[in-house]
Amino acid sequence: MPTMEERLAALEARISTLEKQGNVTAPLPKVQPVKSMTADKPVHAGPPLAAQLLGWGGAAALVLAASYIIKLALSSGWLTPERQLSVAVLGALLMIGLGIRLRQNDRSYASLLPAGGVTILFIAIYGAHLYYGLIGQSSALAMVTFVCLLSLWLCRLFQSTLYAFFAVTGAYSVPFLMRSLMLDITDLAIYYTCWSILFSIFALWVRSRAVYLLALYMAMIGFDLSWHMDSDTQQWISAVLFQLVLVIIFGLAAAYYTVRNNAPMQQDAAFAHLPALLIFYFLQYSLLQKNIPAIAPWVAVGSAVFIFICYAAASRLSKQELAGGRMLLQAYVALVLFHVGYLESVSSAWEPWVAFVLVLIVAFYGVLRNNISAPGAFIWLAVFIIFMLNYLRIVTGFDRQAVIAPDILSVLYACELYAAYYWSRRSATLRAFWPLLLVGGHLAAIAAAVHIFDNRVVVSLTWGLLALACLLLALKYKDKLLGKSSLLIFAISSAKVLIYDLSSSAPLVRIGSLLVVGCSFYLGGWLYKKIEALS
Repeated sequence: MPTMEERLAALEARISTLEKQGNVTAPLPKVQPVKSMTADKPVHAGPPLAAQLLGWGGAAALVLAASYIIKLALSSGWLTPERQLSVAVLGALLMIGLGIRLRQNDRSYASLLPAGGVTILFIAIYGAHLYYGLIGQSSALAMVTFVCLLSLWLCRLFQSTLYAFFAVTGAYSVPFLMRSLMLDITDLAIYYTCWSILFSIFALWVRSRAVYLLALYMAMIGFDLSWHMDSDTQQWISAVLFQLVLVIIFGLAAAYYTVRNNAPMQQDAAFAHLPALLIFYFLQYSLLQKNIPAIAPWVAVGSAVFIFICYAAASRLSKQELAGGRMLLQAYVALVLFHVGYLESVSSAWEPWVAFVLVLIVAFYGVLRNNISAPGAFIWLAVFIIFMLNYLRIVTGFDRQAVIAPDILSVLYACELYAAYYWSRRSATLRAFWPLLLVGGHLAAIAAAVHIFDNRVVVSLTWGLLALACLLLALKYKDKLLGKSSLLIFAISSAKVLIYDLSSSAPLVRIGSLLVVGCSFYLGGWLYKKIEALS
């Protein structure tokens, strides 16, 4: 059978024969010009770092030059304050206009000039009001508002969030620089609320989480500082309501941003939101705890429910998994669980029991979801801290008399850790925690024997039986790690005999302890040889 090369050669020969017979020369096919893959309009990449530095340096130099000109004019008597401020404003407007004119050539680089102009406008307004007293409070507030709106327009025009940051900073600095303008806390709350709504809407428009995040931080911290600087701090109800309104505004903004822009919150964005939630929680809780402590925990739980509703609504409407939002929700729920659900609500007598049951509930939820990590790292961290605080209390016997049924509880703690090891071993999960679970279970069991039994011989006998039981179970289930962990119990038993029993016990107690330890050690050694033979 002819090969592909032979077929192609025969075909070329036939075509050549036909061309010679007809004296026809096959025209070459016209080569179509390849359309460029680039866009019709040139794509302007951001200017290089050196150009950015030069641009920023130039804008800063212009601002400084204006400052020195004003200083020289004042010292020489050339300019009155009115003329000085007029020159500054005209220079700022010139910089803004020139930047707008040059944006067609290089939008990113041209945006540096209006940035300097906006800065000069803010300085001129505050200087005219605070330093010279040329304009009143209402006029200064109106001018600051105009410059903030101008900054937002420039942000949209140049597509640079830098101008939005200028607007946020300028708007939220008014209560500090014009303190007499805010008559009381209600005026302050209304002022911050209006700007918060505006910046949230603008953040949705320009698709930038950074805008509403900066506004959230500045509104929350700025309001708290301004309010505490006021001599009248009795209007705490208005402060509580404002904090709640603020969280509702930005919570809805974060959820709607995800849905509207089809942009799930990523892990880095979630971590940027987390400090704001922590600040809100502690400001709100401390305020309520000071004035109406009875409802403080319920408000904290209600805030966690609101965050859950925002997350659930965003997840349902966007029809996708929101890993960052889920992490943020779990972190806040863990905080409420640890602080309100445990520290503030559980009495000392019931704390160890709550810790014991809490581990079972969270683990059961993970089992139902077929993923032990389903509750989230922050939830497990809170549960771990609660459990360890009470585990150490049970093992060491600290304040043992205040705990309800401490003997039963000490045994249950050991059983819970052993059960966790058995389940994780059976499901082949949490492999890194197997040694910790075994050691924790052994120490809890050893401590339980000490707390329950007063007789030293009985304690030694209990420890020996526990070590032998570990070896027997290790042989039955071929669990080499369990078998090796019995060495810890043998080591503690021998230390007890040498340190306590032989030095301060009656002769019969010494003999009994030595007999128990000797027999358990001998049987343990015989069984341990088989453990070493396990694969």
